Amino acid sequence: MPTLAKQLGYSSIVVGTMYTILAVIGMLTKPLVGFLSDRYQRHRMLFISCEILTGLAFFLITFTPGVQKPLPVVELHHESTTTVRYCSSDNCISTNLKNHFQNQTLTCKLHCQIEPFIWNDMCKECFQIKPENCNRSSEYVDLIRDINMNDIGMDQLTDGKTCMIFTVIQPADDLEALESTDCLDNSTYFNTTCELNCNNEYLHSQLAESPVISNSDAVSLYQFWWFFGMLTISWIGMAAVVSIGDAICFAILGERGHLYGKQRLYGSVGWGIFSILAGILVDSMSTDTEKDYTAVFWMTAIIMALDVLASIKLKHTQTHLSPNILKDVGQMFLSMRCVIFFIWCVFIGLGTALIWNFLFWHLENLSSCQDSMKTLQGFVMAIQCFCGELPFFFSSGWILKKIGHINAMSLVLFGFGVRFILYSMLQDPWYVLPIELLNGVTFGLFYATMASYASIVAPPGTETTMQGLVGAIFEGIGVSTGSFVGGLLFDSVGGGHTFEIFGVSFFIAFIVHFCIQKYLQRHQSADTDGKQSSEQNSKDSINHINNPNSATRLTKDIAPTDTVDKIQNDDNNSNKIFTSLPNKC
Repeated sequence: MPTLAKQLGYSSIVVGTMYTILAVIGMLTKPLVGFLSDRYQRHRMLFISCEILTGLAFFLITFTPGVQKPLPVVELHHESTTTVRYCSSDNCISTNLKNHFQNQTLTCKLHCQIEPFIWNDMCKECFQIKPENCNRSSEYVDLIRDINMNDIGMDQLTDGKTCMIFTVIQPADDLEALESTDCLDNSTYFNTTCELNCNNEYLHSQLAESPVISNSDAVSLYQFWWFFGMLTISWIGMAAVVSIGDAICFAILGERGHLYGKQRLYGSVGWGIFSILAGILVDSMSTDTEKDYTAVFWMTAIIMALDVLASIKLKHTQTHLSPNILKDVGQMFLSMRCVIFFIWCVFIGLGTALIWNFLFWHLENLSSCQDSMKTLQGFVMAIQCFCGELPFFFSSGWILKKIGHINAMSLVLFGFGVRFILYSMLQDPWYVLPIELLNGVTFGLFYATMASYASIVAPPGTETTMQGLVGAIFEGIGVSTGSFVGGLLFDSVGGGHTFEIFGVSFFIAFIVHFCIQKYLQRHQSADTDGKQSSEQNSKDSINHINNPNSATRLTKDIAPTDTVDKIQNDDNNSNKIFTSLPNKC
């Protein structure tokens, strides 16, 4: 979707803002749908309904009307010879034009802005302007010139841009005009801005300004609102499907919740297979001017229809019903470990947004000379899934048992830092493929940790609400903020520096998270040891009072039951999950 939005002409700021709003909508949708599912026990019905809504809305995006793109702006330059100049930071344009046009010559119209002093030169015989069009009071002049598309000169500017210099060919039947004394001499110099119209779609697409649509004009276009509206509806449906689907999965697994990763990995299998297929189809069906995503939208409609048929066969009934869902879930915010878990979800959302919305944008900016860019992006997603997510989802239960949820959270932060720094060092987009192996840590291990932790700490009967709340925090706060900040940084400092800033930030977050968790672990261990010692002393005193001559016996816990914490140890107490409220995290 972000690369399609870029092709439609929207800037990174507009795309970042759209995904900020979409993430907030997802934040509101997930807990609301989760609450309704738990309250009215309609998980399956809502799940299937939202699948249909998602598929339909995504398919309708294919009917987004195109926006009329403005003509490219060039410079008409004369200094001994007349040339047309176009400057851009994209060094691949000249190569693309030479390969496409080879030895062709295009007849183009130039609509040029004219300063009064230039009219003296423009009205000379060799410029072939009709006398009636030689209006010295006008600010514009129209010229028709032949341009050689094979003979393209290059001029490197100090700001990093490259200017392409096209030679203007004088028609053969006007040689007499060239020999006329009423023509330009070698001392004549002028430079003016012109709109170039060569009636060639490929040339216009290569020379078009990016973004085509200004940030202020975007919201006034009905094409924008159709695109954004369909995205919004699909996002609502998708947010509900994800949160309800995870809750249904954990309910079916029951006591075998550690096997969640082995269920979720099949999503990665489907994602990987169809990403490669979609990338190849888009590249093979596209023209020279732009990518054709029609095949992707038809694939979406068909696959979602099959998904609905599979979901109809699901048999799910929730056995627990919380009498006060909001109160039970609200108590999660009273635990320090839960609050840290929620903040961790926000930070992971920041990084995930940058990858979801701007990684492909960054790859396309690195080299627009790549004709097989969509195929490359398909392989990127395939490696993310098959070589990254798949093994980590499969082994997530074993990993969490070995290192614990807390250490897994720290590992995910460190993985994001490494991944972003490597992105910032990219020069050739194909070198991104080995970096995508880290997706196993940054998404596979992350998602299994987040979903598993949320399922463990959720009070009985609030499982779907809790999954929705965690998803809302991750997406509504983390992804939305990451989309907005990422869009601003991409526009101001570029992709490489944006990934570098995020990489350093995640390394800092890793250190802070690791230190805080170690402090809490030691502090909690000391409190637990002190509590157990105090309880034992109290019991010994009671037993001694009741029977001074008898040995100490354990009779019953005299500590209030609502202050007793049951602790589940992970890997020699490296990770403690408290299973009573309010300290359940």
